[in-house]
Amino acid sequence: MKSQIEIFDTTLRDGTQGEGINLSVQDKLLIAQRLDEFGVDIIEGGWPGSNPRDEEFFEKVKHYKLHNSSITAFGSTARSVNGVESDLNLLALIKAETPVVTIFGKTWRLHSQKGLGISPEENADLIFKSVEFLKKRDKRVIYDAEHFFDGYKDDNRFAIKMVQAAEAAGSDVIVLCDTNGGTLTSEISQIVKDISEHIHTPIGIHTHNDSELAVANSLAAIEAGAVHVQGTINGVGERCGNANLCSIIPNIILKLKFDTKQKINLEHLTSLSNYVFEIMNLTPNTRMSFVGKSAFAHKGGIHVSAVLKDSKMYEHIEPNSVGNNQRVLVSDLSGQSNIYYKAKELGVDLSDKKELSKKLVNYIKDLEYNGFQFDGAEASFELLLRSELKEFFPFFEVLDSKVNVFYDNQGLSKAEAVLKIKVDGEVEHTASDGDGPVNALDNALRKALLRFYPDISMIKLVDYKVRVLNEKEGTAAKVRVIIESSDGNETWSTVGVSEDIIEASFQALNDSINYKLFKLQTAKTKLTA
Repeated sequence: MKSQIEIFDTTLRDGTQGEGINLSVQDKLLIAQRLDEFGVDIIEGGWPGSNPRDEEFFEKVKHYKLHNSSITAFGSTARSVNGVESDLNLLALIKAETPVVTIFGKTWRLHSQKGLGISPEENADLIFKSVEFLKKRDKRVIYDAEHFFDGYKDDNRFAIKMVQAAEAAGSDVIVLCDTNGGTLTSEISQIVKDISEHIHTPIGIHTHNDSELAVANSLAAIEAGAVHVQGTINGVGERCGNANLCSIIPNIILKLKFDTKQKINLEHLTSLSNYVFEIMNLTPNTRMSFVGKSAFAHKGGIHVSAVLKDSKMYEHIEPNSVGNNQRVLVSDLSGQSNIYYKAKELGVDLSDKKELSKKLVNYIKDLEYNGFQFDGAEASFELLLRSELKEFFPFFEVLDSKVNVFYDNQGLSKAEAVLKIKVDGEVEHTASDGDGPVNALDNALRKALLRFYPDISMIKLVDYKVRVLNEKEGTAAKVRVIIESSDGNETWSTVGVSEDIIEASFQALNDSINYKLFKLQTAKTKLTA
């Protein structure tokens, strides 16, 4: 019978040590609640006594009713063998009042000798007494054997002696840590199997991603007998990050066919990943396995043709099993299958319009050859398709535009845009300032259109990307601009290409507003139909 795997999340502790990551107390509480809802067994909240923020978190989380998760406080063994009872670090762990406590200790002779300056016997005694101190106070104790794999490879007898000391003191789980992230997967398997012969306490695994092996190493440890796995949501963490639970958990359940201690609904995995990215103010990794936007995205025409017949040909699992979606991209690699798929997504049946689909494929390939990119600008693609079907006509015509940029003697700049547009035969002439020429054009266009289309006031530009396409041309190089817009509920992306960055930006802005107006018009038509 396979053992149940315990999921230990350290996003709120080890994860916050990643570069550019900073969580408030409220952020940590929000993430903890989502982790509890998802079914994580243990949530490591931080290191009490190390900073006021973690102390406040532990004080506040006591008042939250968690249904699935236990909170653990993190700390180290005592500073000295003779000062365990009065050790401030251990006392802070007790003060946090968590049912679980996680402490780390030295299991690499190098650290014991040079870092602490103590003998192997003293190091083992330090581990024993620290664990014993916590066990006497009715804590469930998880012992993290820091740098275990490096220590084992350096002196396996020393490393084994240290984890045996933790076991003798009553540790509930002994976690083998690849702290430097440099151990190979084959080594992980062999070492975990060997340790299983020297201790009887449940074994856990904690890996880092410095060799791009953290997930593989975690899974190898589980296959070798580990029943407890530590990691972070989205793999955030110090240096190259921790093992990514968003990859580990679905592999445990879907591939290894192990049960987790708590019932986990994998269909919430993608939303959890995106939620943590949002709270951390990080851009989601679109290429992340299982939960990334590109995880089930298909671009090549041959691939798309096969997926339409049977998705198993190019998808290792069903996307919805992890809360993700299948996507088909349109590009210069597209075939008619891509066009059929995207049209079907938009509610358009092209099965009896083969000539049109051929025309679209060739047209898109020509556009992409000239710099356009539709796999990142699906709103522009829809306008193109609807235009070919005679379903979309631009809602306005730009008759004239002028942009002026002024610099004063202090180096400060100001941009002004002047626009003349026509809507249903009526001409509107307007001007607007902005922070740079693109912003001025954006402001002027909205100002000119607002009288005709009040709903555009809800549109906000949320992302703006510029790519130089032929760098050797220098300042005359062609550029591609992709902008992402939002109305607060939906987001969409549009593209523009030109040797003039302002013109490329204006193309993308025009498409963005036209797309939203088209969607509003379509919705009104359905209501009145």
